This record gives sequence, structure tokens and C-alpha cells, in this order.
Amino acid sequence: MTAKPNILFIMADQLRADYLACNGHPSIRTPNIDALAARGINFTRAYCQAPVCGPSRMSFYTGRYAASHGASYNNVPLRVDERTLGDHLRPHGYRVALVGKTHMKRDDEGMAHLGISPDSSRGVLVSQCGFEPFERDDGLHPDQSVDPDLRYNQYLRRQGYVSRNPWHDYANSAEDDDGNLLSGWHMRHCHRPIRVREEHSETAYTTNRAMAFIDEAGDTPWCLHLSYIKPHWPYMAPAPYHDMYGQEDIPQAIRSEQEQTAPHPVVDAFMQHAESREFARDEVRQRVIPTYMGLITQLDDHIGHLMSFLEDRGQLDNTLIVFTSDHGDYLGDHWLGEKELFHEPSARIPMILVDPRREADATRGTRDERLVEAIDLVPTFVDAVGGNSQALDHRLEGRSLQPLVHGQAGEWRTYAFSESDYAWRPARLTLQLPPDQAKAYMVTDGRWKYIHYEHHRPQLFDLQEDPEELQDLVPGSSHNNVCRDMETALYDWCRKRKLRVTVSNQRVESSTGMAHQRGYLFGVW
Repeated sequence: MTAKPNILFIMADQLRADYLACNGHPSIRTPNIDALAARGINFTRAYCQAPVCGPSRMSFYTGRYAASHGASYNNVPLRVDERTLGDHLRPHGYRVALVGKTHMKRDDEGMAHLGISPDSSRGVLVSQCGFEPFERDDGLHPDQSVDPDLRYNQYLRRQGYVSRNPWHDYANSAEDDDGNLLSGWHMRHCHRPIRVREEHSETAYTTNRAMAFIDEAGDTPWCLHLSYIKPHWPYMAPAPYHDMYGQEDIPQAIRSEQEQTAPHPVVDAFMQHAESREFARDEVRQRVIPTYMGLITQLDDHIGHLMSFLEDRGQLDNTLIVFTSDHGDYLGDHWLGEKELFHEPSARIPMILVDPRREADATRGTRDERLVEAIDLVPTFVDAVGGNSQALDHRLEGRSLQPLVHGQAGEWRTYAFSESDYAWRPARLTLQLPPDQAKAYMVTDGRWKYIHYEHHRPQLFDLQEDPEELQDLVPGSSHNNVCRDMETALYDWCRKRKLRVTVSNQRVESSTGMAHQRGYLFGVW
């Protein structure tokens, strides 16, 4: 392989870590993703830094926690001065592009303050989270706000699916027996196939656009962020994936009566959300989850197509591949829908890394249970392209996975962290919290998971004895020492955020105590 590997950074939206066969799901079929795990290393204890699309992705792209980059929820702009993956890789000669979703909101005020036009070459990169937007599509296009120039809609019309918004009317809707349109916004319809052929679906289209980019890039080293929209809702799949699975394939819900009868106040407020009330019903789970699984198997099939494409073009053995997701999906577990809180179905993510270089042969096909975070990918990619992530340690808060992938055993992190800013959610109103106080933080050391809620008591789970997190240990008093230790770890983490980003640590080291040599003779008698 060449000295500069290509990077294929694949992300699925709202894919749970445990909904892959290689991660233990008893009935789902994911042979191509499983093959990636067999060719690489499967990090089975990986966590996102915020279990909601926007802040999670901003952490993936910056290598920084949400508390540091500040884009704490969907549609909160990422500050114009934040460096992202493209900023780190382009100086090494890489073309860094996006196909699919970023959920990034540009900093219009910051750009206006600096006089950066969104239409300028620099403005486009700043507006697109540092990516060349080969094709950006954030995946949700209701009639009220659909972009008239949405390229996927233009594509669908060329295939004969004609309407004002074919994304909704065809790609995310079905028909009843009389041919009437059934909107995918209503989960009750998700057992029916969408109104487009599989090869015209969002997942297929996204794969085709990725292959078009790779062909166009040619011999130029590239990093492609291939960001699939599914299996995020609307839970609608094309035939034959819409009925590939049945109720017998659904794992039993992870929940207990005690969680519902004596809930934590914040969890209880989230239980009152519409998505939680619906997913608490067996009828909803039994209809939605088979489609969710079908969407995952469709995605898996397209991963297989993409691997064959890379092999046919002689690029498979020169491409570092990551497969992950931005967060999970409760699907009714713990009486909840969506994500945002910190149970394993929501905060834990798949993380498979395939490094084709011979240095990774020692870990090929292994499972690694060390704590990994989403922010680890940026430093990993920087090191893979010949950069030095340590020279960026005043900005980057993640750790390069390259030593783990190359079997170089050493000291690793003790804790993983995740954050939630639920100021925009009805739960905040239920709890009567001001917008800047609706915050929660998770810390885990792999055994214990501790959750701090502003203005409410914490939670503690023993992941070793209670891996399904059904027994909150805080209401008792027998684990006070553990709670104290975990709260101390969280406090230490809060104090160590990297906010001095304009001067490197190396520059500080070289300048320390040098004032006299530079002629500034303060303190001299």
C-alpha cells in the first residue's frame, strides 16, 4: 500500500451497538459489517460524547467534548473558530469530503463578524463542518421546510417519482391497499414498503454518491465521511427489507416495572415524551423494530457493495475504514424512545476500525473492551496520514487509537464521558428548569456508570452485576463511596477541558521561564 492510506469514515444514524450480529444480536443479519470486524478491531465499549445527532457529530469531527466545542444540541452552531477533521487532514494533501449527513449548523454570526462569505471557498468549508460537501443531506425534509433544490428529490423526479417533495411522498411513505398515501411520519405505517424501488432508496443513493466521489478522487489521497441517514426515523424501508424480520426476531424489551413505578425525576420527565409513551407499548415495538432491523440489513448489504467496489478498483487494501454511529435508539428499552439519556442503548455506539497496514495484523479480528470515545477518531486519522496528534494536544481531547490497533499495549483511559443538554426538550419544562440548567453528565469506568443531573439526585449502575441497568443503586446508601469517587472523576474531567486552543503546549513548554533571555528583566535588583 502507499504511504498515505485513504480513509473511509462510515457513520450510520441512530444505530445501536447491540443491533449487529458481531456484537451479539441473536437474529439480525449483518454479514458485511461482521466481515469488517473480522478484518479489523471491534471496540465493544465505545461511547458517544452526547447521545443526540448534532453535538455527537460535532465531537466526532472536532475531537473535542461538547463542553469544549459548545455545540451542545441540534441546531446550536459550531463556533467558526473550531478546527475540524478537514482542517487537520487537508495540510497532509487529503481531499476531505462528505456524502450524507452532518447535522452541523454553521455559525452565521461568527462568519458575519469576520467578514467570511458563505459562498467563498473558505466560507463553504466553514459552513460544512470542514468537509467538501460532495453531497450533503441531513436526512429530514418535512414539507414545511424542504429545500427546493434537494439533490435527492431531483434524482427521484428523474426516476419518475414526481411530487413537490418526493423524499416524503415516495421515499418515506407507503400505500394502503387502495393506493392511498401513508406517511412515514406515522410509525403505524412502517410495516409497509416505501414507494420507491430499493435501488432508488436513500441508502442506495448515498452509496452510489460515495462511489462517484471515490471514482472522481482517483489517485488523490482522500478521506470520505460516508454518513448514512438510516436507520434513523422515519422508520420506513424498501421491499424486501420492510418485512425481512418479524416479531419473533425482536429481543425482549430491557425494562422493569420498578423503573416505571419509581423512576428518577429526569428519566420520568423523558418518559412523558410522545416517543417514549408510544414505544412503551408492545404494539409499537413489534411494528417498528422489524423495520429498524430491515434498514440495518439493507445498510449492511450496501457496505458489501462498497467493499466490492473498493476491491475492484484496487483500493481496499489501501483504505482505513471506520464503521460507527452517532448514538443509539432506545426502542422502548427503559420505557423510553429516541435517545438523549445515558443507558447503553442510547450512549454506547458500534466502533469497528479496519487498518489495512501490516502493523495492525496483530489485532486483526479481535474484540477490545477498553473504553473508547467518539473523539478518538480525529487523532487516529491524523496519525494514520503521517501527522502527529500529540502536537495538537492543546485542542484534541481524544486519544489516537493507533497504538491499540497496532497492538502497542500501554496505559489507556480510566473513564469515558458523555453529556446531555436537554434545554429544548419538554422534559425541561416538566422539571421547571431554566434553559441553562437542563444538563446531565455521564461517567463510566467500565464497571460503574454514574450520572450527574443538575438540581436532581444522581444515578449509579453496576454494569458488571446489572448490565441491563435495571437497578439504580443511589436510593440506597451502600454505594456512597463509589458515588463519591465517580463524582470526583467527573469534577476532575470538568476542570481539564482544553480551552486554551490558540497556543500549543509545545510552544508553552519552549517559552516557560524565558522572559529574561528575551530582554524582559522584571524582578531584577
